[in-house]
Amino acid sequence: MPHEAAIIVGAGPIGLACAISAKRRGIDPLVIDAGALANSIVRYPIGMTFFTTPERLEIGGHPLVCTGAKATREEALKYYRGVARAEGLRVRTYATLIDAQHVKTRLGVEPITWDRLVLATGYFDHPNRLGVPGENLPHVHHYFDEAHLSYGCDVVVIGGKNSAVEAALQLFRAGARTTTIMYRGKTWPKSVKYWLRPDLENRIKAGEIQARLGSQVVEITERDVLVRRALGNEERIPADRVYPLIGFQPDFELFTRIGIKVDQESGRPEIDADTLETTVAGVYVAGSVTAGLKISEIFIENGRFDGEKIFGSSSERRRAQALYQGIRRETGE
Repeated sequence: MPHEAAIIVGAGPIGLACAISAKRRGIDPLVIDAGALANSIVRYPIGMTFFTTPERLEIGGHPLVCTGAKATREEALKYYRGVARAEGLRVRTYATLIDAQHVKTRLGVEPITWDRLVLATGYFDHPNRLGVPGENLPHVHHYFDEAHLSYGCDVVVIGGKNSAVEAALQLFRAGARTTTIMYRGKTWPKSVKYWLRPDLENRIKAGEIQARLGSQVVEITERDVLVRRALGNEERIPADRVYPLIGFQPDFELFTRIGIKVDQESGRPEIDADTLETTVAGVYVAGSVTAGLKISEIFIENGRFDGEKIFGSSSERRRAQALYQGIRRETGE
């Protein structure tokens, strides 16, 4: 692999936006990703509709055209493919950054050199783990795929935020034999979307979805999920398929291998707030990884301006910061 003026790690919307910022300033960056282009969106459920409006997902001034008021997963994937083509971005998929000097591909490990290294790796490739026996069984899925696959099955969804609630509702409507949603909290989080909460509560009241609040998973077996309730009582819930949908986190091990200093409590990398440069000279972060464990602070809508901070002038950075400050997340998550 030849020396690169800039390597951007992560071919999601924010990584692509960073690449556009670089290219429009005379730098032709190489974008690499451990998965496919826009891999985090690839992992979204088939047919999913974004809650945010299309213009807030746009990068590089390219309009996102969709058939409805909001873009679907498939429309977003088509859009980001189109942007990469239109901008002539060099994107190398299925190439994993091991450390600051090496990339692993299907052909082996290759050395890399660069002037700037931008980490826009997001968090979606690293789901939070329950840490219980049986979590690695083949019928346990940390990403929700398609409700149709669970027709006629007993299904357990673990989690209480939007992704878990939406999954439980879809599974019930797709004909799962039983759908059980369990959450460690005693009440549903306030962040649950306002139209999902009454739907879920009505399905629970009607006995169509079973709920276990104030519960923790003790063990997952091939046949069931062992749950411990708040008073210490245990229950085995039949489960042909199990979905632990309990969130995600950045790849902190990669930060450590590169030498980036990270706050141990918050998980935030130490950075220059104006340029997003880390404690390692020439290494920058962009998007949700700048927020550490507070992954809900940074998202496509505001993280798409991070490339302007990294590659822009001081005035361009100030303009990007003003845009960033003016955007709030619409999802409620």
